[in-house]
Amino acid sequence: MTLQILQKIQAPFRYPVHFTSHLFRTGHPLFSEVIRSDGSLHEKKILFVIDRKVVWHHPKLLAEIDAYCRYGDLLQAGSSPLLVEGGEASKNNPKNVEMVHVAIHEAGLCRHSYIVVVGGGAVLDLVGYAAATAHRGIRLIRVPTTTLSQDDSGIGVKNGINAFGRKNFLGTFYPPYAVLNDSDFLATLSARDWRSGIAEAIKVALVKDPLFFQFLEEQAGRLARRELEAMQRLIFRSAELHLGHIAAGGDPFELGSSRPLDFGHWSAHKLEQLTHYQIRHGEAVAIGIALDATYSYLAGILPGGDWERVIRLLSAVGFTLYLPELDAHIHQRHDLRCLLNGLAEFREHLGGALTLLLLKKIGEGIDVSRIDEAIFIESIALLKRGAGIFTAPLSV
Repeated sequence: MTLQILQKIQAPFRYPVHFTSHLFRTGHPLFSEVIRSDGSLHEKKILFVIDRKVVWHHPKLLAEIDAYCRYGDLLQAGSSPLLVEGGEASKNNPKNVEMVHVAIHEAGLCRHSYIVVVGGGAVLDLVGYAAATAHRGIRLIRVPTTTLSQDDSGIGVKNGINAFGRKNFLGTFYPPYAVLNDSDFLATLSARDWRSGIAEAIKVALVKDPLFFQFLEEQAGRLARRELEAMQRLIFRSAELHLGHIAAGGDPFELGSSRPLDFGHWSAHKLEQLTHYQIRHGEAVAIGIALDATYSYLAGILPGGDWERVIRLLSAVGFTLYLPELDAHIHQRHDLRCLLNGLAEFREHLGGALTLLLLKKIGEGIDVSRIDEAIFIESIALLKRGAGIFTAPLSV
């Protein structure tokens, strides 16, 4: 005799994504309102974990946070901020997760306490992973400080660190309690970090919204000149599209094989690894978008005019579209440095059969499961031949 109990669990998640400025200025109500949104009136235990680079660029930040929390009677004494190194390389060292876990333990946080992480996407990933695994989940408030983390990585449900040479090999699906985007942090970004988030906006426009892509074309000059109003509009619409897919795409925790929001990412993840994370995630995604768009064009899926628009926009905002790591070992499949090995690594990371989203037209993708590697090699060669035309130096 065989017995079975079939259990179905429904667990709805809700979290706000706010857009503001001067977040920690004394008297600004938003942060206080978010902390008190659980209805409890008692003083909160809060651990701030902050990217060191953010503190370096904003030397008054720690004092502002301290004054804000004391003014609002939010913070229990003794929970001093923990400063961590930022950048993708910080996700390669598991001791950084341990350091956050130790801070959580020493601060005496419980599941109703708050971890507030202030930093770029890598720090958000790292601290989010630690928050998700301490006490099986501590309330996480993200304060993204880069264009990429504000318009994509910092607003979603994923956290992770790198391991075994693979990007985000260890990770969780753990939605934040809230996301607070403060545009003031954008002013001190380097040109590379300012530009990096534009790649994810171009990506989501290409697979979701042709009118947004047209907007990006029209605003390319303003974005390249670092005009804040144009970037704020980009961030809001990109975040809206990303969140819309997570909520309504039918697969928020990625149980299936189709990943529209990972367009251009298979080669991007491999390029980050091959360059020892010397390029930003957004820079790698821009190259990945160019590569997959070029493949789509050469495979007869994407019209030539649309391909030219993609390349032209990526170039106009200043992205480099070719690096030597693309083809340095392209004919040596046994070599782990061969870019095409990224296809198998991507399939393993996502699960199931290899499924790539290619472009059918601007605003519409198409899933494919069969890949012609010769066309990818030809695509790289085409990007290389055009490197002098559509390229900006990464050192800018």
